[in-house]
Amino acid sequence: MKKTLESAFVTTLPVLFGYLFTGIAFGLLLSKAGYGVLWAALISTVVYAGSMQFVLVTFFDGGLSLFTMAMMTFAINIRHSFYGLSFIQKFKEMGKKRLYMIFSLTDETYSLLCSAKTPEGVDEKRYYMAIALMDQIYWIIGSVLGSVAGALITFDTTGIDFAMTALFIVIFVEQWLEARNHLPALVGLAAGIICLLIFGPGNFILPSLLSSVLLLMLLKARLDVTEEADKADKEQEDVQ
Repeated sequence: MKKTLESAFVTTLPVLFGYLFTGIAFGLLLSKAGYGVLWAALISTVVYAGSMQFVLVTFFDGGLSLFTMAMMTFAINIRHSFYGLSFIQKFKEMGKKRLYMIFSLTDETYSLLCSAKTPEGVDEKRYYMAIALMDQIYWIIGSVLGSVAGALITFDTTGIDFAMTALFIVIFVEQWLEARNHLPALVGLAAGIICLLIFGPGNFILPSLLSSVLLLMLLKARLDVTEEADKADKEQEDVQ
């Protein structure tokens, strides 16, 4: 178990620094909206929806009903349903733990699980669970710290919600540098830009995800060939 936790901690280090500061940003905004530490901890534990939590702060100020907020949360985070498609089989094998894995599959956790290589001698299911759990703990700690700081420090929080966008950019760049095949990333970028131009900033996420999935399915044969070639090259490099 110790090796599993150590391996998961090393894997989640990029998210640790990102979630701490982004969580602090959320906690600050929530504090400025008049909600204390307990609210920050509760929302980050039960909702745990990243960018949606920043939007949630404005919902509180707007006096929207719980039903409206629930529907808006579903619409904004519906992209997570696409993330789970590639982990259906692995999550099924995790028994009751699959419920938490589904709940905790944020953008960053999904990114780590896609690229994570289970260390030798470590159980994959426990490794995945540790990654997901650590990521949420980082987010909760950041949210609480931000809420406490917001209650003690007075300053202008304008633009602080850009922290979530910055975290996405950092993770994308890191994966771009590590990946040998950039075609999936280019497909996603192209789909996002085209859908943004067609549907506008408020409605482009779902169409871009759908078009990305369809394009990647069409390109699956080519991607599989490239992946096999990359594996062969890596094995040859390891031998040398």
